[in-house]
Amino acid sequence: MLLPLGDDNRDRHITPIVNYVLIVINILAFVFWQDMGTNIPVTFGFATVPEEILTGTDLVTKSVLVENPITGQNELQPGLQETPIPVYLTLITSMFMHGGWAHLGGNMLFLWIFGDNIENALGHKRYLIFYLLCGVIASLAHVFFASFLNQSTLVASLGASGAISGVMGGYILLFPRRGVHVWFLFGIITLPALIVVGLWFVFQVINGMGMLGGEETAGGVAYAAHIGGFLAGLILVKFFHRRIEIVREDRRTSW
Repeated sequence: MLLPLGDDNRDRHITPIVNYVLIVINILAFVFWQDMGTNIPVTFGFATVPEEILTGTDLVTKSVLVENPITGQNELQPGLQETPIPVYLTLITSMFMHGGWAHLGGNMLFLWIFGDNIENALGHKRYLIFYLLCGVIASLAHVFFASFLNQSTLVASLGASGAISGVMGGYILLFPRRGVHVWFLFGIITLPALIVVGLWFVFQVINGMGMLGGEETAGGVAYAAHIGGFLAGLILVKFFHRRIEIVREDRRTSW
């Protein structure tokens, strides 16, 4: 298993303020807004629910007993809670929520490593728009795949994974040869981003294939959102990056 620990930032010329702010917001939202995941009304009220997005209707359901596939024990699964905002806005709010410390930590590690380089390439404002847009598209990918594959559309999804997948899609396109430091077996090695991020994406596709077998999410992870976000980032980053290059060229010729 390859665990990214850092990358080559020697050519970074701006402070990634937006990336830092996004990380802080995610942490504060989990700790204080979600009460570290214990606030059920918030966690299940502001997460994205495919059925709500497809119908535009807020849904409230009862808690049910669900068998844990690992332990075999029945666990109480909270039902959907009332959403005090238009349900479509959960495409945004869910981006800043997480299911636990491991979920939060893993996402923030990847955002810390890969996000600053994209912000450096796009600029602060465009990076923020790019990040949010990738997150929304990722959530919509999960919504429509759940509906298309006849999965349960009442399963809430949350997390920054979709937006961060978009960041990684942009990263592999703009910096395919950049060295990424990873923990592999018993030591740290440096590999090109094309290999590190590429293997990560292949892993998402392989695990996402479990959805074709009728699983709601493979292992509890919305891999369709990861794949959708990655492809969105892969396509959109060139557009955002090209806009900056055009502006810079215009400034040069204006002199």
